Formats: sequence, structure tokens, C-alpha cells
Amino acid sequence: MKDLAYNKRPKNFQQFFGQKHIFGENAPFMQLLKSGAIPHSFFFGPPGSGKTTAAILIAGELGYPFYSLNATSFKSEDLRNVLKQHQNTLQKPLIFIDEVHRLNKAQQELLLPIMENHQALILGASTENPFFALTNAIRSRSFVFEFHPLSKEDLTEILQEYSLDDSTKEFLIHTSGGDARAMLNLLDCALSTQKPLTLELLKSFHPHWLNSTASDSDTHYNLTSAMIKSIRGSDENAAIYYLARLIESGENPEFIARRLVILASEDIGNANPNALNLANSTLQSVAKIGYPEARIILSQCVIYLCASPKSNASYKAINVALEYVRANPNEPIPKHIQQFHKDYLYPHDFGGWVAQEYLPKKLKFVKWQPKGFEKTLKEWLDKIRKIKSEESK
Repeated sequence: MKDLAYNKRPKNFQQFFGQKHIFGENAPFMQLLKSGAIPHSFFFGPPGSGKTTAAILIAGELGYPFYSLNATSFKSEDLRNVLKQHQNTLQKPLIFIDEVHRLNKAQQELLLPIMENHQALILGASTENPFFALTNAIRSRSFVFEFHPLSKEDLTEILQEYSLDDSTKEFLIHTSGGDARAMLNLLDCALSTQKPLTLELLKSFHPHWLNSTASDSDTHYNLTSAMIKSIRGSDENAAIYYLARLIESGENPEFIARRLVILASEDIGNANPNALNLANSTLQSVAKIGYPEARIILSQCVIYLCASPKSNASYKAINVALEYVRANPNEPIPKHIQQFHKDYLYPHDFGGWVAQEYLPKKLKFVKWQPKGFEKTLKEWLDKIRKIKSEESK
């Protein structure tokens, strides 16, 4: 194996593909980098999108020694040893921490004085958004940047130096899922066989773990859209058909399951609250089991979601509320529901509900729909409010 993914790693940002919103010539972050004053930063995004490579290039641009740590095996001694090497020098190290979302609170506290005193530049990477895993203290001293999957144009540029026919090139690009490493690893495997590089040879190395998607990116998104819209329209046969096409094309089962979780809340919501539970269980199950058995779990979930009553009340309510909050960011909180206020009426002392004001003005964001369990919830609210209203007369 030639290890193309390693050997093709760019030597500077002129050779770096993708993430123009961060490393483009006129991007704010790039301007800071040129001035030598970038902040502590955390990168998150899919595999093969350039997170580690970007950190290495940043170290090179700044002239900082590069040290790589991993949160899954993070030890305080490793961190101290790096700092000790630069204790009496003017050279600042760049400490890169992969899987940063796995850092526990105690480990994050070790980073605080380093970040505060600028003893080192801290960069981190994760395939998950680390924002909610980081403490407030860490977040206030750093920035979080999202990396996107590499585009077809980016991946095409990476393959320029190879003599590939169009079908072979298209297969490499579209089965990578925007992951340059996966694409080059597949090419590397094929080249290492010493056989002619053909589409058939590449297909023989095309397992599901490459996170492959439908053979054409437009088809991939169209199939996903068709499945979601079929579920929303309660057509179980159409939904299963499009699910089967996604599975047959090698779509990652976790991607499908994530879409089902979103739909369960957005399009079903409280009309059938158990839909979200089942979709979430599906996501956890397919992540542990994988294909081929994951197809059964996905099928069960899709059929259940199709047969569930539909309501987008929750989806619409939070959107309307967010729009209002952005236009009116500082509405006062009534004093009696602020922390530890003596005039607060504890509902359990009044049988579970008591009339009192929770908003400074009459606002209405939730529009209940008379469907499934959502109808039951609304009827219960109407009932207790009516009873208490009559009792107060």
C-alpha cells in the first residue's frame, strides 16, 4: 500500500481543498492566521474533511512545534511534558487534541490555565459538535468551527494527477461521501493489486464501512427526500421502497436513522410521542449492529412512522418563538417565577395546577392540532384550566 491519504496531505493552504469559509483567502480566520494571532479553536466535521491536516498546516504557518494528543488516551503527564519542553524558550507549542468531545471536566480544567496564559495554542478536532461537551470556561476562551464534507469539485481536484476514466473517477468521488481519506484509501487498495484500475476492481473493494452513498450525489439526496416525504405522507409502501434503494446503494444506516429521528419530532411530535422513542432506539441499535440486520430495524421504524398520526405543532411553535425572541430578546421575567421568590405559587399545593402569570404579556406560540395523543394533551389542558377557572369564580 502506498498510503496515498498520508502522502497526498497538502504542504500549505494553497494545496488545501475545501473549507473555504474558514481557510479561503479572504476568510476572517485566514486573516487572523496571517497576522499570527489566531484564537484557541475546535474543529468539528465528518471524517476526511481536513481537520487534522488544517491543524498541522496552522502549526507550520505560525512556526509552532506540533504535538498531537487524543482525548481517548489523554494523560496529564503528556500535557505537562509538552509544556516542560518549552518552559524556558520563546517558542510556543501547538497542542492538537483529537476526539476533543471526549475530554472530561477534570481534563478540560487542565487546559484552562494554558489557554488563559497562552502557554500553548490549543486546537481540537471531533466528528461531533464539541460545543455542549465543553465547559463554559473553555467555550469562553475558544471558537468552534464546522468543517463540511468535501465537494465534488474538491475531490476531483485531488484526483487530477491520476489517469482515470470518467466512470472510475465518478465512482471514487461519489462513494467517498465527501471523505478524501476514504476516497484515497479505496484508490490505494486498487492500485496496490497491480491489476488494471477498472470500475469493477474498485467495486470489489467497496464495503459499507466506507460510508458510501448512492452512486450519484443528486440521487442520494433525492432518495432521502423521497423517503422522508413518503413517511410524512403516510405511504408505507413508497417509504419502504425508497428505504430499500438507499440501503442497496450502501447508504450509512446511521445517516438514515438520524433523518428518522428528526422526522419523528418534526412531523409527528406529540401526536404520537412514542415515535421519537422508537426512532432514537433505532439510531442507537443500527449504530451497534450495522448491516445487514440494521435493514430490519430501519424498516420497522419507517413503517411505524408512516402509520403514526402527524403533527408539526412543535416544529412550528419553536420557530415562531425563536423569531419572536430574536426581535424581542429581553422581555422581562415576572418576578414571582424568578428564583426563590416568595410569591411563587407551587402548583402541587393546589392539586397540580393554579392560575398565575408566566409571561409578561399574552403570547401564543403553540397551535395544537386535534390529532392522536396531541388531542388528548390539549383536552387535558383545557379541562384543568376550565375547572380552576370555575372554582375561582
